[in-house]
Amino acid sequence: MPTPNPRPLNEKTLTSHDVQVDLPAYDRGELRRSIVHIGVGGFHRSHLATYIDEVCRAGYRNWSIVGGGVLSSDAAIAEALTAQDYLYSLIVRGSTETRVSVVGAIVDYVYAYPDPAPLVERIAKAETEIVSLTITEGGYPIDDSSGLYDPDSPVAGPQSAFGILVSALDVRRNSGTGPVTVMSCDNIMSNGDAARTSTLGEASKLGAELVEWIETNVAFPNSMVDRITPVTSDTDRAWLAAQHGIEDRWPVVAEPFRQWVLEDRFAGDTPPLEEVGVLLTDDVEPYERLKLRLLNASHSGLAYLAALLDFELVDQAMSDDSIRRFVEAFLAEAGSVVPAVPGIDVVEYRQSLIERFANPAIGDQISRLCLDGSAKFPKFLLPTIQAVIGQGRSPELSAFALAGWCQYLLGRNENGSAIERSSDPLLDVAVGHATNSLEEPRAFLRFAEVFAPEVANDPLFADAFERRLSLLRSVGVRSAIGETLLSGHTVTEIS
Repeated sequence: MPTPNPRPLNEKTLTSHDVQVDLPAYDRGELRRSIVHIGVGGFHRSHLATYIDEVCRAGYRNWSIVGGGVLSSDAAIAEALTAQDYLYSLIVRGSTETRVSVVGAIVDYVYAYPDPAPLVERIAKAETEIVSLTITEGGYPIDDSSGLYDPDSPVAGPQSAFGILVSALDVRRNSGTGPVTVMSCDNIMSNGDAARTSTLGEASKLGAELVEWIETNVAFPNSMVDRITPVTSDTDRAWLAAQHGIEDRWPVVAEPFRQWVLEDRFAGDTPPLEEVGVLLTDDVEPYERLKLRLLNASHSGLAYLAALLDFELVDQAMSDDSIRRFVEAFLAEAGSVVPAVPGIDVVEYRQSLIERFANPAIGDQISRLCLDGSAKFPKFLLPTIQAVIGQGRSPELSAFALAGWCQYLLGRNENGSAIERSSDPLLDVAVGHATNSLEEPRAFLRFAEVFAPEVANDPLFADAFERRLSLLRSVGVRSAIGETLLSGHTVTEIS
């Protein structure tokens, strides 16, 4: 039943809100500020922050989060959180039930643009045990083809996330402060190793002694993270105010499912994460591979095809028989080359993804999934293509996903209306290659930042890509999916 007279969310009003909202009962003033998190977006607040909130609810007082923003665009979240004493609402929408809680694990926020000094100081404090990161796939200054640090990357340098981190580590070294753990929560394979490469690359600019200190005193655990978290809308804010009387500048919406597999490798103290559902393991790689190649790759693949059909939400796209059949077939192709994962039935996992994508309550945006294709596909999809062609098979569904991206980059949907293309660090370059493909489909494969030569020049893949792109352009998305599934090249079983 709607609640009249909504009240702003902050520490003073906390206990006056709707009794149906799960509120943090712990004293936030007692919490030790032991985690600094760079990149406080929706995913961080639906994932890591919720686990730490549950740690606090379980009675532990040694763990809380100080957020850090290093981009000019972080000013908005800094303002929103500060006005609310860093509290925010989490709206968990399942297919049959919606639950609301207030998360109290974030206790401060440091806006480090354009002056990084306050964030450097915060990370350098002795009480900081962990520096965690969600800076997106494109936030790591690493050359995708070599896997090495790229000093010329646009996300390298002293003002970048890793530049600021390294400055803080240098202060810790000089002051004799203890070891620290750098914990990536981004959707990239071996994200801890990527964080280590980026950190050591930046540190090398400051000298060999700092590099040696980091190698001895800093841990970089790998992790796999998973929770569908759409962009917050004004409709979400209005619903929260009407239903629960909470005026929240930036609530978070998420699905009920949540997963975190974390390498048990820390430099100092460790939160009791296993008590709140985190799987600690010696080997994260099988879980990473499964999630990135199936969930993330299929998300990106369906998104560009859905955009061509003018869908705005994922569940709407999944209600289209052609899109659903494409996703099922893609998951079969990718799943056929994913090695076994301890405790996971891959067929059941594939089916669970179909159900999660089709959740009508979550409202996940196609535009969100279309972000950063040039950063995502090399990590999410190219390994599947290489594995399939390594078996002497044609990667038809993977090629189709890339054909959909290529067509999307031209900026028109099937009705001829303009597509508002989502941001991408290499958008202009990508559009250029897509435009060249109008004369020669394989010209798109010359997009060297995405396609390694051994993939782009492989005849099985190149033929499949040209075949699928030409078909897509000649008959449209739905007919092209149907003809592809009837082509005899694909693995389509779901059970």
